[in-house]
Amino acid sequence: MPDLGKYATEVMGSYLATVFLVLALVAVSYWQSQRVKRQLSELEARQGKTDA
Repeated sequence: MPDLGKYATEVMGSYLATVFLVLALVAVSYWQSQRVKRQLSELEARQGKTDA
């Protein structure tokens, strides 16, 4: 770990905020993809289509 001097708190806070935001973006993207897959499956089922 490099010596960050008197700015260690700010730098580490920035790193933590960045990691949190990236993880939140991944989680939201995953949640949306699951929702869209479910909606597509329901739509295909209503139209009588199969996965084959």
